[in-house]
Amino acid sequence: MIEQIIQPMAAQLKIQPKQITETLRLLEEGNTVPFIARYRKEVTKGLDEEQIRLIQEQYEYQVNLQKRKDDVKRLIEQQGKLTEEIIRQVDACEKLSQVDDIYRPYQQKRKTRASIAAAKGLKPFAEWILKMYRDADVEQEAQKYINDQVSDSAEAIQGAKDIIAEMASDDPTVRERIRNSMERYGKIITKEKKNHTDEKKVYKMYYDYSERVSSIASHRIMAIDRGEKEKVLSVSIDFDKDYIIEWTTNKFTKKRVSPCSTYIKEAVEDGLKRLAFPAVEREIRTALSEKAHEQSIEVFSLNLERLLMQPPMKNKMVLGFDPAFRTGCKLAVVDKNGNMLDISIVYPTPPNAKIKEAKETMLALLKKYPIDIIAIGNGTASRESEAFVANLIKEYHLDVQYTIVSEAGASVYSASKLAREEFPDLHVEQRSAISIARRIIDPLSELIKIDPQSIGVGQYQHDLPTARLKERLDFVVSKAVNRVGVNVNTASEELLKNISGLSGASAKSIVQYRKEHGELKNRKELKAIPKIGPKSFEQAAGFLRIEDGTDFLDRTSIHPESYDIARKVLAILDLKEEDMGSEKAMETVKNADVAKLVETCGSDTYTIQDILDSIAAPLRDYRSQYDGPMLRSDVLELTDLHIGDQLEGVVRNVVDFGAFVDIGLHEDGLIHISKMSRHRISHPSELLSVGDIVKVWVYNIDEEKQKVQLSLLPM
Repeated sequence: MIEQIIQPMAAQLKIQPKQITETLRLLEEGNTVPFIARYRKEVTKGLDEEQIRLIQEQYEYQVNLQKRKDDVKRLIEQQGKLTEEIIRQVDACEKLSQVDDIYRPYQQKRKTRASIAAAKGLKPFAEWILKMYRDADVEQEAQKYINDQVSDSAEAIQGAKDIIAEMASDDPTVRERIRNSMERYGKIITKEKKNHTDEKKVYKMYYDYSERVSSIASHRIMAIDRGEKEKVLSVSIDFDKDYIIEWTTNKFTKKRVSPCSTYIKEAVEDGLKRLAFPAVEREIRTALSEKAHEQSIEVFSLNLERLLMQPPMKNKMVLGFDPAFRTGCKLAVVDKNGNMLDISIVYPTPPNAKIKEAKETMLALLKKYPIDIIAIGNGTASRESEAFVANLIKEYHLDVQYTIVSEAGASVYSASKLAREEFPDLHVEQRSAISIARRIIDPLSELIKIDPQSIGVGQYQHDLPTARLKERLDFVVSKAVNRVGVNVNTASEELLKNISGLSGASAKSIVQYRKEHGELKNRKELKAIPKIGPKSFEQAAGFLRIEDGTDFLDRTSIHPESYDIARKVLAILDLKEEDMGSEKAMETVKNADVAKLVETCGSDTYTIQDILDSIAAPLRDYRSQYDGPMLRSDVLELTDLHIGDQLEGVVRNVVDFGAFVDIGLHEDGLIHISKMSRHRISHPSELLSVGDIVKVWVYNIDEEKQKVQLSLLPM
């Protein structure tokens, strides 16, 4: 059975069967995905987290598919109807829907018109009609089936037709033909419903709309689904029904001439229109929605990953600025480690604008603390607050810059149990200002505290299946945390519980141990902490760093199991542990003979290369390859813009049809996918990611709607 599953998986994922077999073995042994991806590269031949995840998911699907095949064959055999042909058909199925199609005629059904007719003894009559005798007299034959349940020949004929109708509907080849016709040639048709409540014309585009099923984009499927759910749109699939009716009729009549033909044609048409067409249409619609959901989850995952991977602004003091109108803007001064030093409130925005007092408060804070950056949340009153801060910087020639920070989810964190425990004496809004400031000091550590679904970097996330979305986003969070690694002596419980091999209980145990015993001195000490057994230690140790401990290797991503090899490599390269990260080490690593080191140390290429990378940059932060926050000192107005202007902006969100870029206006500008490249691209994520700083050109300005369309291509 395993072989049956692995071969098609290998072909689909374009990797070797042995890589799949070994990966599954490692997972079966209780190894986590991050651990396998980072420390078992020699076994998997360098598979990354996403590939391992796909192997896991595909294997589960294939196991379920095989189980369903076995169940169906068993259930048909119990009825004494299993043949070699059915076995061959079931074994050839690649989808669960195909298996279900084969099983449908044998399935115990709820009460239907056909089952009621069969219960009245009309099944032999239906079979007689299907034999299509040349000289058949259907009316006369029907007389034989009149009984206390069948009042006349018309009822007998109708019952027989109901049975044939269901046979036609249940036929797997017919269903496959319908499905193929809908998928390849069908069109999604949407119409405006009467008396709907779409006052803002959100779905206007779909009031009279059609598009090929085979090419409709995921975001349009989700918009249509939502419009249908809100009773604004009616939705159907249009396809060549006449062709299917004719094809199915020919299948059942075999084009023979008989008085029975008319009855069969009527039954077939009824069965298709009443049963098969609606059923397959529902199936296609469900499949389209599921595909759209997966695409949306994929987009959300990519965006979330890049958001979590934003580089930290190290050694910076930050003033967090949570904008608001009526209730005032909350301020929080936060040091380089994220500790809150001061809080305040100002009213620079209507309706209670106190500009003079707001300036005085801001200037006092900037004088009291060596603030490097002002982090302004991008919510309500953000642009008004930005204008105030920019004018203040200009008026007083201040040596400080500001940046706009996504505050999505900040209010969720501020009201959470975790925030109350961190800052029990502060109001919700004050906690929010701290969260905004911390988001640029260490984005990962701060964003990890928020339910990923509350971070607004997806499309239609509220329409997505909750369990599937959570599963995928949890994976992204785990992947991000483990790629970066954490300082075991400073990491929060929230961060620690996402480390490979650790749970909420073991994370809590580490924090408690730190309180009772002080900072950990080396990775070996982890073994003494309750709830961390040998397996947990193996899985977690490499991702837990100790920056000022007794063993220099503990600050690197080298796993303790490879310390002996690492020291051997250092000796061969004539380097000491304290040389790690120096120019000498970097130059030596650059010229190292990897193949020779592999042979001498009795190791593998992957392990040796990882050790060399750590020798060259022991404190390397995976996030450093990405753009940091964009710092500004002046504000932009729509009236300042002209078609063709070149600007710099930050990508805030990537969706199926384009990307939203913060260029300093009230609303983010949109780069449509058609304005991204001179060559065809299948998705904006091929070129852009959340957090990217990009050069853009103004393509169109809509002053009425206060919207700007942008282009990645020079104008």
